[in-house]
Order: sequence, then structure tokens, then C-alpha cells
Amino acid sequence: MNFVFEKTKPVRIFQNVVDQIQAAIIDGHLQPGDTLPAEMKLKDMFETSRGTIREALRVLEQKGLVNIKTGVGGGAVVKAADTRAIAEGLDLLIQCRKVSSEHVCEFREEVEGMVASLAAERATKNDIKQLRKLIEKAAQFFNNADSDWQEFIKIDVLLHIAIAEIAKNPVFSAVLHMVHENISGFYDRFALKREKLLRENYKDLCEIVQAIERGEAGQAKSLAREHVRKFHCTMQNSTS
Repeated sequence: MNFVFEKTKPVRIFQNVVDQIQAAIIDGHLQPGDTLPAEMKLKDMFETSRGTIREALRVLEQKGLVNIKTGVGGGAVVKAADTRAIAEGLDLLIQCRKVSSEHVCEFREEVEGMVASLAAERATKNDIKQLRKLIEKAAQFFNNADSDWQEFIKIDVLLHIAIAEIAKNPVFSAVLHMVHENISGFYDRFALKREKLLRENYKDLCEIVQAIERGEAGQAKSLAREHVRKFHCTMQNSTS
């Protein structure tokens, strides 16, 4: 590795180490898959203690920036940015009842409606092909008596994420990745595996994709918002 770290500053030394390594990752000096130098070498590079290095690496791991492998050939490996840490934070907020299902529904209704609208305006021919393939996979679920309802749910989530990516705004894409990771457990918990509900869900998805394909931004937005409302109502009815 050719990148050189600076000598640590005396105040909050471990944070200085975190900041420098984080900056190196953000600036592209360290790429996903790169392995940081061993603890002893980092200790010498930063001119600090081994304990400080270990504390800094723990913080970087908590941030989801590195993955620490133990044993022979182990070390801190730079990770590609993802939404796992944010999703875990949202999950904790929900468990502590700081965020309710109504909050999530309200957020999804607005954001997924906007995302579907943007997708209708920005979708390319290849984007439409991708959505059609996902809809075809979802349809196959109903033609196979041995199908696992969880497979349908996976396709459902993939379709929502695909629409977010077609909107071509990485902020929407990242946030909806996080939200859908967090609500996946609701499908089982609120009995959304019933075939009638899955068929209604499939019909909604088909109509949203058709509106996107026709470039009908307003219709796509309306359908996506109604789809989220129905999901929320199903959850509420299942718990009443």
C-alpha cells in the first residue's frame, strides 16, 4: 500500500486514526477488498499504541467500513459501502418504539410514490426489460404448487429496489434498500404469505410496472402510494 498516514494528534487519538482511515476510504485511496496493514504496522505508522489501533478498528467495523477477520491471513478488510449499519439503527429505533409502523408507512408512501414517478420519467428500454423479467418471475410463483411464498417476497423486494435504482437517484436507492431490509420480517409476522394477499400484491406490482413502462409518472406515483397503504392496512388488521 503506497498511501501514507500522518502521525496521530494527542487529543482523542483513536478518533484521529478513525478519521484518517475513513478519509482514505472515502477518497478512494483504499478500495473495497483492500486489507489494511497489520495492527503492529499501523501502530508504527500512526506512532500510537496497539490498544488505540484496536479501538479505532472496532469503530470502523461498527461503521460498516471494514470487516475484521481473525486467524492466519486475517486483518481489517475494507468493505463496499452498504446500508446495513443504518438498517440496524432503524431496527433498534423500531424495537425501542421510537419509530412506529405508521411512521414507516408515511415515509414509504411519500418516497416510494416519488420514486415510481421518477422511474416513469427516466426508465430506459433496458430498465423496462428488467422490470418485466421480475414480473415474469413473480407470475411463475402462482403456476407452481410447490412454490415457497418467501421466494415471491424476495422478488417483490427486488422489484421495489429496481424501481428505486431506475429513478437514478442514489439517495433514494440507498434509503429504500435500508427500509426494505428492515420491513422484511413483517411479511411472516403479519401473515402476508396468504395466497389471496400475494395475488393482490402481484396485481399492484403489475399495474405499477405498466404505468412506468407507459411513462405515466402521475399514475405510477398514485399506484405506488396506494400499494404502500394497502400493505400498512394489512399489517394493522393482522394485529387488531
